[in-house]
Amino acid sequence: MNLHPLLAEHIAADCAEALACPPRLTQDALVLDLNNGVSLTIRYAAADAYSLRWRIDPAPEGVELGIDTAPTHPALATVPNHFHRADGSVVADPVTRTDAPPEDNLRRLVVALLRDPQLGGGQ
Repeated sequence: MNLHPLLAEHIAADCAEALACPPRLTQDALVLDLNNGVSLTIRYAAADAYSLRWRIDPAPEGVELGIDTAPTHPALATVPNHFHRADGSVVADPVTRTDAPPEDNLRRLVVALLRDPQLGGGQ
């Protein structure tokens, strides 16, 4: 089941004012360009298995932040979801929940990225 087309519809309807251009579907992802220079790449394998990665323009070469559900940080309070900060550290996810509908997680993330593209993880 590919959630990306459904998510594109939801975000286009719910957050149109936040988008610099319409959502783009790729072979394996949904890409959103926000009007504050954030480019967000969304990959949902299932409602509770996702990778949400973003770049901030302008940003230093190679700086990417993200939230994902890979079970690689069991000590964090939000396991399995966690936040990869710009400085390379990994902390508890401040935005998404694995028990929330994907469209709710995505909406919350877009709103949070408009406020602070580094989600409080600035250097």
